[in-house]
Amino acid sequence: MSRPGMDGQFGRVVMARDGIDALIRLLDRQGFRVLGPTVKDAAVALAEISSTTDLPVGWTDAQDAASYRLVKHERETLFHYTVGAQSWKQFLYPSRTCLWRARRAGTELRIESGASPEQKMALFGVRSCDLHAIGIHDRVFAEGSYRDPGYVRRRSNMFVVAVNCSKAGATCFCTSMSTGPRATDGFDLCLTELTSPDGITYFVEAGSSYGQEMLAQLPSRTANEPDVSSVNVMITGTIRQMKRSLETAELKPLLQKNAEHRQWLDVGKRCLNCANCTMVCPTCFCVTVEDTTDLSGNAERRRAWDSCFTLDYSYIHGGHIRTSPQARYRQWLTHKLASWHDQFGSSGCVGCGRCITWCPVGIDITAEAGAIRKSVKIG
Repeated sequence: MSRPGMDGQFGRVVMARDGIDALIRLLDRQGFRVLGPTVKDAAVALAEISSTTDLPVGWTDAQDAASYRLVKHERETLFHYTVGAQSWKQFLYPSRTCLWRARRAGTELRIESGASPEQKMALFGVRSCDLHAIGIHDRVFAEGSYRDPGYVRRRSNMFVVAVNCSKAGATCFCTSMSTGPRATDGFDLCLTELTSPDGITYFVEAGSSYGQEMLAQLPSRTANEPDVSSVNVMITGTIRQMKRSLETAELKPLLQKNAEHRQWLDVGKRCLNCANCTMVCPTCFCVTVEDTTDLSGNAERRRAWDSCFTLDYSYIHGGHIRTSPQARYRQWLTHKLASWHDQFGSSGCVGCGRCITWCPVGIDITAEAGAIRKSVKIG
């Protein structure tokens, strides 16, 4: 489901803010439900948008471990912030889904599918780390022998407008995971917000034939070499802003061979087992299944997000198999950075930094892995 991008196959143009508004209107006319970043409850949140006025105009953010706040920017930029707590998985893999319903009709029991008609979605403002997260979910839910029909249906009716990052948050480490800050694949259109003394413009490139068709209908001018150079300079500046890193060489065997390392006990003393990290992670997909009935004999089976940090998630016949906070944190981090490779052929981390920002006690996945590496000789 990936699409080509950044290879010169499709067009590149420059447009003003009215071109972005024209794109949103065009998507709406073509029947897409346009979803993008907005400001809600003093944070960047994802919701339906109808124009650029719905975007976080003139806002930037300040993030660090267990710290997040919005700050006014000196320019009326649309995208000068990093990712918020929400990821796009909530639209592709909803937090609650009805799998099937059973209805009693006289003496008969009728089984009905829980699937409902869904509008096409346009994801507007997707960062490169989140594009990679969607790519991971594509492999998990839409490829191989076992596919999630709801995910496949939503994914096949999706238009993606990516945005290159003009700043790095203090918790970002996408360069370590080779997932950003520049979008290279998986989009229909990609925007780069360029600021200069003359104003704010948007470098736009198509990453699919459908994106190229949309681009041809928008007010713009053809991009030139100075425009491309400006994009490259901005991306280089964003890379230089990265404050965190994760050494990935030999990380899988390092974690899998050190299940009894003292660092797990140390982090277990700090971890609240609140599950914030798994809820904000764009790739985590642990679920539980809930069955409900009513007095009339009707029943429903629903799938709901869960977390490996909850005690009941590890319950099997005879009891819980991960009873301590350190065991549950070890399970999460080792799965994310190590055994995910065995299952899905890549790391389960895209370096977005959400788990660091939104951990109430500021536990840092890069620091925990780094502490084990520092104290252990690999080999």
